[in-house]
Amino acid sequence: MANLLFRLGRFSARRAWTVIVGWLVVLGLAGGAFLAFGGSLASSFGIPGTETERVNDQLSDTFPDLTGASATAVFTAIDGAELTGEQQREVSALLQEVADIEGVAAVTDPFEVEAERATQAEQLETGRDQLEDGMAALDAAQAQLTAGQQQLDAAIAQAQAAGFYDMAAAQFDQQQAQLDAAAAEIEAGRTQVAEQTQQLDEGAALMSLADEIRVVSADGATALAAIQFDQTMFDLPESTKGEVADLLDGADIPGVEVDYSSTIAATTEGLIGVGEIVGVAIAGLVLLLMMRALLPAVTPLISSVVGVGVGVAGSLAFSDVVEMASVTPILGVMLGLAVGIDYSLFIMNRHRRQMLAGMSVPESVGLANGTAGNAVVFAGSTVIVALAALLVTGIPFLGVMGIVGAVCVLIAVLVSVTLTPALLGLIGMRVLTRKARATVGHPDHTSPEITPMRTSRAVGAAALAVIALLIVAIPALSMRLGLPDGSSEATDTPQYRAYTTVAEEFGAGQNGPLLVVAETPEPVAEADEVATQVKLGTILADQDDVVAVAPVAVSDDGRVFAFQVIPADGPNSESTEALVHELREASPLEGGVTLGVAGQASGNIDVSQKLADALPVYLAVVVGLSLLIMILVFRSLLVPLIATAGYVLSLFAALGAVTAIYQWGWLADLFGVHDPGPVLSFAPIIIMGVLFGLAMDYQLFLVSGMREAYVHGLPARAAVVAGVRGGRAVVTAAAIIMIAVFGGFVFSHLGMVRPLGFGLAIGVLFDAFVVRMMLVPALMHLCGNAAWWLPKWLDRIMPDVDVEGAALEREHPVHGVAAPEPAQR
Repeated sequence: MANLLFRLGRFSARRAWTVIVGWLVVLGLAGGAFLAFGGSLASSFGIPGTETERVNDQLSDTFPDLTGASATAVFTAIDGAELTGEQQREVSALLQEVADIEGVAAVTDPFEVEAERATQAEQLETGRDQLEDGMAALDAAQAQLTAGQQQLDAAIAQAQAAGFYDMAAAQFDQQQAQLDAAAAEIEAGRTQVAEQTQQLDEGAALMSLADEIRVVSADGATALAAIQFDQTMFDLPESTKGEVADLLDGADIPGVEVDYSSTIAATTEGLIGVGEIVGVAIAGLVLLLMMRALLPAVTPLISSVVGVGVGVAGSLAFSDVVEMASVTPILGVMLGLAVGIDYSLFIMNRHRRQMLAGMSVPESVGLANGTAGNAVVFAGSTVIVALAALLVTGIPFLGVMGIVGAVCVLIAVLVSVTLTPALLGLIGMRVLTRKARATVGHPDHTSPEITPMRTSRAVGAAALAVIALLIVAIPALSMRLGLPDGSSEATDTPQYRAYTTVAEEFGAGQNGPLLVVAETPEPVAEADEVATQVKLGTILADQDDVVAVAPVAVSDDGRVFAFQVIPADGPNSESTEALVHELREASPLEGGVTLGVAGQASGNIDVSQKLADALPVYLAVVVGLSLLIMILVFRSLLVPLIATAGYVLSLFAALGAVTAIYQWGWLADLFGVHDPGPVLSFAPIIIMGVLFGLAMDYQLFLVSGMREAYVHGLPARAAVVAGVRGGRAVVTAAAIIMIAVFGGFVFSHLGMVRPLGFGLAIGVLFDAFVVRMMLVPALMHLCGNAAWWLPKWLDRIMPDVDVEGAALEREHPVHGVAAPEPAQR
C-alpha cells in the first residue's frame, strides 16, 4: 500500500493539472447527478418492526386515507383580537388554494369545523328539547288514556251491576280495543323517544369526549387548519411541501400571521449557514497560523470542499430511490469537511518536514503520500468501518446515514491522497514560508533532544484526566432519548412559532396527538357502532394524562375503530411516553378488544426506544473493533486496552455534556437551547461511531510515533515523549479544526443538527486533548516496556501492516537523515 501511494503521490505532483481537472469533472458529474436524479428528504424517522409501524400497516389496509403525512397551518391575529369576518374569508380562500395543490388530499377549514360543531351542539339541544316535548305529549296522552280506561272500567262495573252488560259487551270491547291501541301507540312512542334519547346521549357523550379538541381558540384570535397529503412522510415530494410552504409564506392577509408545522418546512434549510461558515473560517485561521503562509493554509480547505461536494452531491443523487432523512447529508458535510481538512493536513505536514530536511518536491510529495498518506488510508478505514457498522443496528435510516457518512469519508481519503499531492506539487517550494526556505537542510530539523517525563507528573495527569472525565460523564446516567419536535427549532422559524402557538392556545398535547386503533373480536352491528365508540372512547379518556378523545373512523366490516387521543403534554414529554406504554399494556380490553397506538409521537417514542436498545450492541461492536485494530497496528496488548478505555471515557463524557446542556438546560443561553428536552435519539450512536474513528486517528498519529521510536532503539519512556513531540502539533491543529468545523453546526438552523455538532465537537476536545495527549502518554509512561509486550505466538501469526511506512522510508531516505532500521519482531 505504501509503495502504491508513493507512486500515486509522485504522479499527482508531476501531473497536477490532470488530477485537478479530473476531480473537477467528478465534482461536476456528482452535482449534475444530484440535480437530475435527487429526490426529497424526510424529516420523520421510521423503523420496521416497531409497534407503530405495525399499526400503520393495519391502517393502510383499513383506512388508507389516514396514512398520508399531515401538517398544521396556524393563523393568528397580530393584534390578539378575534379574527374578523373578512380575515376568516381570506383564510378560507387561502386554504382552498392549498387544497388545489397536487399531492394535497384534503384541507380542513377551521371556521367550517367550528360552525359544524356549533350546529351539532345546537341540533343536540334542539333534539333534546323536541324529545322532552314529545315525552310530555306522551305523558299527557297517557294521562288521558288512564282517565278513559277508568271511565270504561266504571261503565263496565255499572252495566254488570244493572244486569245489561251482555247487551253492551260488544260496545265495551270496541272501546277497550281503542284504548289498547292508544296504549300501544303511546308505548311505541316511548320506545322511539327512548331510542332517540339514547342516540342523543351517545352523540353528546362523543362530543363531550372531544370537547377539548378545538381548531379556533377560545378568544377567536387563532385558528388551526389541518393539511392532509396523499403520500407518507418519506414519500412526500419536496416539490409538494415547497409549493405549500411558498403559498403560505406568500399569503398577504392583513393583520394575520401565518405559520406552519415542521412537516412542510424545508427539510434541508440551514444545511450550510453562518455557524458552519464561521467554523470553516476558524479552521482556515488555524491552518494559516500553523503554516504561516497562505497557499499551504488553503490547500486542505480546497481538498475538503471538493471532497464534500463530490460525496454529498453524489449521495443525494440517490435520495429518490433510497429513503434518506434530512440530517443525512448534513452528517456527510460535517464529516467530509472535518476529516478532509485533517487528512490533507497530515500529509502536508509530513511533506513540509521532509522539504525542510532537503528533499525534492516530487520525491517528498510521494514519500509523504506513502507514509502519512498510508496512515491516512488506515485512519480513514477505521472511520469508514465504524460508520458502516451502523448497519448492525438494524435501523434503516441510521444505516443509510452511516453509509453516506462512510462514502463521504472515503471520498475525503481519495481526495487527500490524490488532489492534495497535486496541489502540493503545483505550489512547489511555496509550501514553506520564505524564512523556512532559507533553513532547508539545517540539522535542527533532524536532531531533536528527548527527555522522559517525570513519573509523578504521569500519575497526576492520569488521575486528573480520569476523574475529570468521569465527573463530566455523570449527567449521561439520566439521559433520555427523543426526536426533535417544533420546540427545538430556531425561534424565528414558522415551525417553532406554530408549535408554541398551538401549545399556548390549544394545549401542548395538540402538537402530538396519538392515533389509537381498537379491534373487536367480532363485527359490531351498524346500529351499535356509536355506542361502541362511546364505550371505547370513555375507556381511553379515563387513562391518566388524556385530555380528549375523538372518533376518527370505523372500518366497513365494523371491527376496527380509530380514535384521535390528545395527551396532556407534548410529544417529547415523559407523560406522553408513559401514556403510550400504558395504552399498549392495557390491551386486550374486556371482551377481547385489542388496542394499537400510532401517530408521529408514538413513532418517535418507538424509534427512540429502538435506538436505545441498539446502543449497547453497537458499543460492543465498536469496542471489539478498537481492540482488534489497535492490536494489529501497535503489536501490543496494553496499548489497545489503554486506547479503548480512553475512547469509552471520552465518549461518556461527551454524552454527559450533551445531556447537561440539551436535556438539563445548563448554559442554555450560550448554546441557544431555548426549550430543553430529550437528547436527539440517534445522536449518541452517531457520536459513538464518529468519535471512535477520530479517536483511532489521533491514537494512530501519536502512538505510532511512540512505537516507531521504541522499535528503533529509544527507551520506552523516552519513546513516549518522542511520539508526543512529533505528533502533538499536527494533532492539536487537526483537533482544533475538527472542533471548529463541528462547533459551527452547534448554531445550525436545524434543531436536530445542533446536538450532533456539539457532541462531536466536545467529544473531539475530550479525546484529543484530555485522552490522547494527556491520559494516554501518562499511562504509556507508567507501563514502560510492558506497554509493548505481545505474546510471541500472536506476534508470529499477525501480519505486519507497517502503517508508518517504515519500509518505504528505508527505500527513500530523507536527505541528511539516516534511514530507519527494520523494526525488531
